[in-house]
Amino acid sequence: MSKQHETAVPVQKNQIVPLTVTGLTAEGNGVGRYEGFAVFVPQTAVGDEIRAKIVKVEKRCAFGIIEEILSPSPDRVEPDCPVFQKCGGCVFRHISYEAEQRDKTGFVRDAFAHIGGLTPKEFLPIFGAQQLDGCRNKAQYPCGADETGALQFGFYAARSHRLIPHTDCRLQPPLFAEILRRCAELLQDFPPYNEQTGEGVLRHIYLRKGYHSDEVMVCIVASKKILAPLKPIGETLMAEFPQIVSVMLNINSKATNVILGAKTVCVCGKDTISDTFCGIPVSLSPQSFYQVNTAQAERLFAEARRLADPQKHELLLDLYCGTGVIGLSMADAAGKVIGVEVVEQAVADAKENAKRAGISNAEFYAGDAGAIAAEFAQNGTKPDVIVLDPPRKGCDTVTLDACITMAPDRIVMVSCNPATAARDAKYLTEHGFSLDVLRPVDLFPRTGHVECVVLMSRNES
Repeated sequence: MSKQHETAVPVQKNQIVPLTVTGLTAEGNGVGRYEGFAVFVPQTAVGDEIRAKIVKVEKRCAFGIIEEILSPSPDRVEPDCPVFQKCGGCVFRHISYEAEQRDKTGFVRDAFAHIGGLTPKEFLPIFGAQQLDGCRNKAQYPCGADETGALQFGFYAARSHRLIPHTDCRLQPPLFAEILRRCAELLQDFPPYNEQTGEGVLRHIYLRKGYHSDEVMVCIVASKKILAPLKPIGETLMAEFPQIVSVMLNINSKATNVILGAKTVCVCGKDTISDTFCGIPVSLSPQSFYQVNTAQAERLFAEARRLADPQKHELLLDLYCGTGVIGLSMADAAGKVIGVEVVEQAVADAKENAKRAGISNAEFYAGDAGAIAAEFAQNGTKPDVIVLDPPRKGCDTVTLDACITMAPDRIVMVSCNPATAARDAKYLTEHGFSLDVLRPVDLFPRTGHVECVVLMSRNES
């Protein structure tokens, strides 16, 4: 058989082919094979038998759309959101949550098997979300106008900045929709910002809510300072919604798709809202990083604490510590906690969180996690436990090498990206550690995201 024949693509654009969907991707695409060639089709479920129309062909795969469902998967459910398939948020509202948990478990297992070549000694069941509706404590709604010029809010379509008008997102607290609709009425005199022309004023409405405190912040993101005319609007919102304790104005005059600008001023009420997280009192500004699914994040960090198992005689090093919550939530069991974070404001928040909680055995350093960890390693610092909570890109080799040099008994990694977690775990297993425990955790139900928590231990020499 000729090489040309071996590599021939068996489909072409607009061709209709039969497919049985055998897998699902984190983007929400089902995958099937036609004559051995992978075809990805959105809004399908494992077990679907379909006819797919090919819309794009590449060398190693093709993309299609559903032409006809011949036999539906038992995983299928009726989508419960009117903008599902349009909004760029949820990708799994067409399958049951049981199926979603199964598939997300597979995403984590496959990442560690295929990227890391790893099988943990113990693969624990996924922590599925106990609350599907209203589980998020934060939402950022872009502004637009309808055909009559009336102000409207919603979400962007997938991979675009095309506004999909919608206020009643099932992932957000119902209160957010009420506040948003009232904002649309009160802010009609402010034209929405146009990214193409740079004209207009209103860019986003940003809402955040304390899960335990029920305190709400309304942050209006505008292209210029409109403090004076916003004050009576803020006062009206606070009078009508007693949960609102803070109305803020963020000014973003740059031609950018970054939501928040550098300057934020208080319109009325407080300039922060309060909450507790893992028992630690926290104060939240618009810029503060905070886990958006409080209940699930508390379960995740409780599992991290269980796996870390800090003891009163031990030193715990918390790298990429953010506002310090993970380390502070373990401080009562540890001898000492040291946190490292590159964002200076987050370190200031961590110190304030420790002070507010009355925790005296924790200290925090501002700087690159890898650089400071390397300095600790060079100085002979010997933590018993290292907790890693890196960004989506994972740890850099400087950080991992420093962890290896410090030779802790245990490393616990909390990751929002199973692929980079698998890569980093592989590196550690190549340098004296074993993969003991792996558990998926679903912080973002109905979306393609899944977290995981990992326990690694140092091999005895």
